[in-house]
Amino acid sequence: MNLKQVAALAGVSVSTVSRVLNGKSYVNAETREIVMKAIRQTNYQPNALAQSLKMGRSNTICLMIPSIENMMFPKLTRGVEDIARKNGLTVFLCNTDEDAAVEKAYIETMKMRWIDGFIVCSIASDAPHIRSLRTEGYPLVLVNRFEASDIGKVDTVAADNYQIGYDATQYLIRTGHKRIAIAYGRDELLLYRERRRGYLQALADNGLPCPEAYTMRETNGNNGFYYQTKELMGLDNPPDAIFCSSDPKAFVVMHALHDLGLRIPEDVAVIGVDNVSMASMVEPPLTTISQHLYRMGAAAANSLIRQIEYKEKNGVLPKPERTIFSSDLIVRRSTN
Repeated sequence: MNLKQVAALAGVSVSTVSRVLNGKSYVNAETREIVMKAIRQTNYQPNALAQSLKMGRSNTICLMIPSIENMMFPKLTRGVEDIARKNGLTVFLCNTDEDAAVEKAYIETMKMRWIDGFIVCSIASDAPHIRSLRTEGYPLVLVNRFEASDIGKVDTVAADNYQIGYDATQYLIRTGHKRIAIAYGRDELLLYRERRRGYLQALADNGLPCPEAYTMRETNGNNGFYYQTKELMGLDNPPDAIFCSSDPKAFVVMHALHDLGLRIPEDVAVIGVDNVSMASMVEPPLTTISQHLYRMGAAAANSLIRQIEYKEKNGVLPKPERTIFSSDLIVRRSTN
């Protein structure tokens, strides 16, 4: 069925049916009910693309993440989706595998679909194809991954990563540990640099050393920490605790410690970051710094909706906002 056939059945003009469907112009209640009855009888489905072209909106948003297999993203994705659904928006989920070519292809596809805005969790330090989206007029939110130079230029949502590193290390010190190593993430990501900065500051504030040999750096993904942990524990003066800058890194470190026959936490305490679902299921259950991943996703969606609505009303994007979340220490049996 098409719009003309619906109008003929209802005995009204095509423009009246269009006004009822768009909901932006006044139509009296009696006429509206007649039109809605005709729509139900004909099972008429509006052409979403045609409506998008006419209204300049598609009621769809794009969520770009590195991989749904990364354990921190299911909760964040759910937060985005729940808020989007409540506001009548559909979410396109794009797994980028942190490949710039894949990101660019997704962006061009989304633009052709008249996407209303982008939430990006996969940005690398060098990503002009993503940063230029706001300049082009697209609502854009960067979540957790961005540079200090992005703050104030685009909407950002993140945990206080410096505080995460500081609090995790301070807890290990408070529970009696003095030789604390770190399983450090990728240096090009600000969030890991900030967690390490917090770690170093906590050590400095307590007069504790930080030998270079105590820093394990990410190589070839998290699995590289397995062999680095074995080397670390072979030092003449091995650490008595390890701060892992994410839970998946902690799982690999714990695997290596188990294979070495070391007890957790009696020989080595381990703490992670994220509080992913598996953190409470490993043995021993992992002490971790909990990021509010669901709330971060919800905040990102609300931030994007704020921009979409402001642009629709004023023709330009609003001033960028910064949202920072605190974190919580979840104590389990991997620490003393």
